Amino acid sequence: MLLDLNLPRKNGDEVLAEFHEDSNRRRIPVIILTSSESETDVVKSYELCASGFLTKPVDPAEFIDMLQELEQFWLSIMRLPTDTDLD
Repeated sequence: MLLDLNLPRKNGDEVLAEFHEDSNRRRIPVIILTSSESETDVVKSYELCASGFLTKPVDPAEFIDMLQELEQFWLSIMRLPTDTDLD
């Protein structure tokens, strides 16, 4: 799941904390994808069990490249649990 820290009603930290309190969703990787470059945001996100933290590039071409690399890493390289692993 990709999660931005800057959301209209709840901030991303609140969503991340609620998400990981639910044992059914706890194993789903959550990547923070935000415009923030704050070290405080990075540390807090990892403390709340984020699987990764990425700062969005301003340049649209760089952003697309980042998303393609993210897709390659999480969908091709990383090994994630299958449904049968969750039983």
